[in-house]
Amino acid sequence: MNTGMNTEYPRKEPTAMDVLTREEPAQGQAPAVPAAASAPVAWPLQARALHKRYGPQRVLDGVTLAVEPGSILGLVGRNGAGKSTLLECLLGLRAPDVGQAWLWGVPARSLGEAEKTRLGYVPQRPEGFDWLRIKQMLGLVAGLYPRWDKALVQRMLDAAGMDARRRMITLSPGERQQVAIIRALAPRPQLLVLDEPASALDPLARRALLREIVDLAAQEGTTVVFSTHIVSDLERVASHIALLHQGQMRLCASLDDIKDGWRRLWWPPAAPLPDAALPAEVSRRPLPEGGWSLLLRLEPGQGDAPGLLDGLPAGARLHPLSLEDLFVEMAGAAQGAV
Repeated sequence: MNTGMNTEYPRKEPTAMDVLTREEPAQGQAPAVPAAASAPVAWPLQARALHKRYGPQRVLDGVTLAVEPGSILGLVGRNGAGKSTLLECLLGLRAPDVGQAWLWGVPARSLGEAEKTRLGYVPQRPEGFDWLRIKQMLGLVAGLYPRWDKALVQRMLDAAGMDARRRMITLSPGERQQVAIIRALAPRPQLLVLDEPASALDPLARRALLREIVDLAAQEGTTVVFSTHIVSDLERVASHIALLHQGQMRLCASLDDIKDGWRRLWWPPAAPLPDAALPAEVSRRPLPEGGWSLLLRLEPGQGDAPGLLDGLPAGARLHPLSLEDLFVEMAGAAQGAV
């Protein structure tokens, strides 16, 4: 994924093992937020006012987030929106310039072994262990987790048709992604974080992954955070949606609230659009064929209320929004797109 970084500021992709082996900041290095800062509630994942730059490029711009226990949060955004950097900062794999993140109320950069064993993570491009066979690698990692589920490992390997005797270096990108997912799911984590987990998977493997995510959340009460650009995946499994655009959190709400509360208003080209924002208007953008598209955020139940179009020009139309439509409207308005 393009992170929007200038090539003068390269960065190494963190691996899942970085969560377990990460070293503390060097002596004398000041944290972004004083150590006394604490999370307001010991939820699985929280962040407050995260800022991050790579040289002149602003990647995160004041992101605040709280993920409820047992929820499945889908993080969506354009390439370069800052999704990977946000996930890395949330897990303590990358220090923000300003702000703080917590896992279960513990600062993300100061996790102990108890917190690390409750966490599963899949980076966007899994790397490492090339010299090992799949079985050897999974056996090595299994020793770090007291709740390692051998039966799940075998079931997922069989479902993928993967021979555990193969060496990691021989795997295709999709197969390597599947092994990384198995490695993250096998500990039966209480928090599972996946960065574009379906990007290299074929449709069958992607559907199997979504099924495993739902089962894990239902059976174990696991909290799941996954980034994706495949909007249909969000609609299948997510309970909450977060939209990150140009480093800012533009939207974070439950899927039900989004479907109930957001509408698109088509404003006909023959009618002048008032300069002042309409009630419930969030954004507006001109359409290439004429007229305007206005994004509205309504009160619960208001979307179906009679009389909502009263006082609007003849021909104005109100439309419900799919997640993809909402993403296009919000990103397009922010970019000034047409």
